[in-house]
Amino acid sequence: MNKSKQKILIVDDSEMNRAILADMLGEEFEIMEACDGIEAVNVLRSHSVELSLVLLDIVMPKMDGLEVLAMMNSYKWIQNIPVIMISAESGSSYIGRAYELGATDYIQRPFDAMVVHRRVQNAIMLYSKQKNLIGLVEEQIYEKQKDQSLLINILSNIVELRNGESGLHVLHVYTMTEILLQNLMKMTDHYPLTPQEISLIATASSLHDIGKIAVDDNIVMKHEKLTPKEEELLKKHTEYGEKMLHEIPFPQSEPLLKVSREICRSHHERYDGSGYPDGLKGDEIPISAQVVGLADVYDELTSSDSHKEGIPHDQAIEMILSGKCGAFNPVLLKVLQWSADRIRNDLRVSSLSGSTRKDLERNTREAISRSGIRVSRRTLDLLEREREKYRFIASDSREILFEVYRDPAMISFLSGGEEKLGVGDTVTDPLNDAKMIACFGEETLKKLFELISSATSENPKVSLNCTLNIQGKPCRSRIVIMTQYSRSTATDKYEFESAIGKIYTSEEDASRGE
Repeated sequence: MNKSKQKILIVDDSEMNRAILADMLGEEFEIMEACDGIEAVNVLRSHSVELSLVLLDIVMPKMDGLEVLAMMNSYKWIQNIPVIMISAESGSSYIGRAYELGATDYIQRPFDAMVVHRRVQNAIMLYSKQKNLIGLVEEQIYEKQKDQSLLINILSNIVELRNGESGLHVLHVYTMTEILLQNLMKMTDHYPLTPQEISLIATASSLHDIGKIAVDDNIVMKHEKLTPKEEELLKKHTEYGEKMLHEIPFPQSEPLLKVSREICRSHHERYDGSGYPDGLKGDEIPISAQVVGLADVYDELTSSDSHKEGIPHDQAIEMILSGKCGAFNPVLLKVLQWSADRIRNDLRVSSLSGSTRKDLERNTREAISRSGIRVSRRTLDLLEREREKYRFIASDSREILFEVYRDPAMISFLSGGEEKLGVGDTVTDPLNDAKMIACFGEETLKKLFELISSATSENPKVSLNCTLNIQGKPCRSRIVIMTQYSRSTATDKYEFESAIGKIYTSEEDASRGE
């Protein structure tokens, strides 16, 4: 009887890196893949029970590896799934932070097949033994905690979906609550909390806005300024949340429920009595609600979405400290100031430099030559595409670089080109984006996508002469695009995937790129 293979999730924004690791491990393990952190979290939500290991890149768009680790901690996945980090830099401080967040091991690129295989096996074996011991000693406790965590995950994600909030808001509030409480214990003994109580408060913070489920959609989802009446109705979410938790058919003496109720009701109270719903002052406000309220305000200030641009970390800290966001406990404000750097690092981890991408071809070629693995057609196709792509990029360094995706239409600018053009770094629906239209003009944008559609794998390069409006001035320009194709497994034909382009904007350079 054949034993089913253990599942491994490979998370890397480079399809070539994923392909190489899949080639190395595919015979022994069932491989799942994710191209960025958000996709990885979605896979973990659906398959966390089935996964035996995660191979996780650090540098990724949308959500990087450290943020994925933080979320795995938040939802307790890290307790059951070992994580091996992938990086090109052995001395990076990011590796140290990954270990702090629970990573089991680290593999440096270029990959060595024997090293990858052995470390994967060791990590799975170690976690398997740990899980067996935990299962024997703490099975009942674990089941109770799992049920609580599942309940919180479900409810908090319902709130996020219902409110149209960032998928990271609950995680950020959780993480910042934990940071503030840990540092509060170091600064004063006025609020004596055990590590278990800190963990409980951080977990309960995930439900701080659960009451918004009971508020009218038109108010919760409204992006314009609320009327005074609508503001009063929205404020009711604090009372609704407490009431909803009271009605949950669990013993109300449970510490998690008790803390969740006080957070729901009181996280909008303010230290001077100006908050709601009860106008509590000072330490009449539970310390759990004080800390969650502070974390909630910070993340609301710094988070961006399609309707607002978040403000920088330092500015948000200054606004809170100066009282522009309401009155907070002076001790907590000192803790916030002391914790500012850690909050910045944990919640807004900066991307590493582009050097890893520049060395991609060299690393993968070296990996193939050293590993002795049987390389799949997919890997060879990807390698050839990357060669062409980076030869094209490297041929000149003065132009503006960008990537284009056709379905759905999206343009992503590289290396600061968006600042010169005055557009966003990643523009979804560029044909209807006001900044793109102001810079390129509607006709030029339409022509651009028409040219991309007309390219083929045999004739992948297209170009366009045009005039761009850059910083309020017309600029004679030339756009040159190299289209990219991948082989379809269904048809065995090459199909359009993306395109990479250059914009020459000077009089001298506009005639180049032929």
